Amino acid sequence: MANHEEPQPTKVRLERREGYEFLVRVEGTSVPEFIAEEGPPLGEARGPSPDAMLGAAVGSCLASSLLFCVGKAHASLDGLRADVSVHKARNERGRLRIGSIEVELHAEIAEEHRERFERCRALFEDYCTVTESVRRGIAVEVKLGTS
Repeated sequence: MANHEEPQPTKVRLERREGYEFLVRVEGTSVPEFIAEEGPPLGEARGPSPDAMLGAAVGSCLASSLLFCVGKAHASLDGLRADVSVHKARNERGRLRIGSIEVELHAEIAEEHRERFERCRALFEDYCTVTESVRRGIAVEVKLGTS
């Protein structure tokens, strides 16, 4: 039987700088700190908004899953691009929520790899951790401390 260790949590720290601007640190990576901020009318859009980061996470995960599948099929891509649209909608109480996320993947495939690539078309989404989690809803536990 395979030994599957539980993965360690991904840790991200956000510290408010001013207004709706936060300094974001992704722990345990070489990712440089960056700014996240709401767009107008709340913020000035000096960095990606929370909905943009969610869209980037879904798009990146899908593209990575496709790349992984293509590699396992002993094929390769000449290029890969993901275009993501995050659509907001109001819920029954009038609050803005993410209503839907559209992802268009554009893969450049050499003719000799097309048949192997086609096998991945039906498989890759199921292996995308983020997309499948978002589709099913993610439990979010919130704790509010004060000092």
